[in-house]
Amino acid sequence: MSSVRTGVKICGITEEAGLEACVEYGADWVGFVFFERSPRYISALQAKALAARVPDSIKKVGLFVRPDDVALGRVLGQVELDILQLYTTPERALQIQAKFGLPVWLSIPVASQADLPQQCMVERLLIEPKPPTDATRPGGNAQRLNWDLLHGWKPAYSWMLAGGLNPENVGQAVAIAGAPAVDVSSGVESAPGIKNPDAIARFIHNARTPAVG
Repeated sequence: MSSVRTGVKICGITEEAGLEACVEYGADWVGFVFFERSPRYISALQAKALAARVPDSIKKVGLFVRPDDVALGRVLGQVELDILQLYTTPERALQIQAKFGLPVWLSIPVASQADLPQQCMVERLLIEPKPPTDATRPGGNAQRLNWDLLHGWKPAYSWMLAGGLNPENVGQAVAIAGAPAVDVSSGVESAPGIKNPDAIARFIHNARTPAVG
């Protein structure tokens, strides 16, 4: 078994109890969603108050869907973020990275091995399932990727597995996909946007104790 510690991101933080659980149980990143169609959306003002409670040991990630510069600037003028997670084109992601001077993560939806990117021009890629055709959101739909698509895949860049993960399956996901980091949102919730501290504790523990096979 690999001795490398799996990175864990808890996304869609909206309230203090969820944030405190991330801090207590050792998450590496916490995510704030600035996409109004999401049940985990929070305003820049709400995010500012929560971000102020995040210790330096945890990085703060802002999730944006096809944002323009004005929207990004408005949020960044109020919230001190460490990373921008984007649903947009690779070209636009590079523009944003250059303009705002923050590391960028780009979400890549995949349905087959042919969809796996050969290269990465930003800091990290998030590998997740393609959304349903009737989805109103590009991600956060609680779909699970076929982890076998990633078995033996060892890209030369940083990446993270997302989509349909929860405390019960994350260990198996890490073991099969070889994911160096994982991202969860609805899988650790008691209601949309409300995190369950016990589920966060179990998710982080199980992500770093991968199942065999």
